[in-house]
Amino acid sequence: MKQPKPKIRILIVEDEESIRDGLCDVLAYHGYAPAAVESGEEGLERGLAESFGLVVVDVMLPGLDGFELCRRLRAERPRLPILMLTAKGAEEDVVCGLGCGADDYVTKPFSIRELVARIEALLRRSGQLDPPAEKLSFGPWEIDVAGLQATAGERRVELTPREVELLRVFSRESGRVVSRSTLLREVWGMTHVEGIETRTVDVHIAKLRKKIDLDAGSLIETVRGAGYRAAV
Repeated sequence: MKQPKPKIRILIVEDEESIRDGLCDVLAYHGYAPAAVESGEEGLERGLAESFGLVVVDVMLPGLDGFELCRRLRAERPRLPILMLTAKGAEEDVVCGLGCGADDYVTKPFSIRELVARIEALLRRSGQLDPPAEKLSFGPWEIDVAGLQATAGERRVELTPREVELLRVFSRESGRVVSRSTLLREVWGMTHVEGIETRTVDVHIAKLRKKIDLDAGSLIETVRGAGYRAAV
């Protein structure tokens, strides 16, 4: 009998008990094996002594702060993915965190969906999580990810790699609003998206709609002031 793959261990370094416990619950629910500590010193000790697939580090920690913890972990574990939690709008924290070796960041208060998506992206990038399935469904369409095509009955359209990634996100978040900021991070790979004024997302979605919308109406709805929602 084939043995199940061991769960990926994730270390959480967070001094606020409610956030720490909440993160453990969320990660356990999504199939990971979380371990949590409340100080930078404990995080450094366990991060160096044990094997983890990823570390989630809060910037504001008692004693050894998140920046120094990130710097020391990166020096000893150069391939260990590190996700940093920062205060909302604290751009200097983001810049400093990335400079210390963090791979990505999430601002507080954060969306659970966004946090899990960022963790999954880092784990895929490091080769610990399998890549998404090569085919996915979106409404009446079957998407051939590798072939960059979408098929619905007799109809077939060619897609760009970015359009496939947009459809991947909308398929995953079906029925939920996806913000432009989330799309910029996940599809365009941008990290500093707060306050960015751009119509890049709108233009790409308009082109995608022309390809995939059938007679029944738009499969991707615009939610004014919030983003987009897949109506499938």
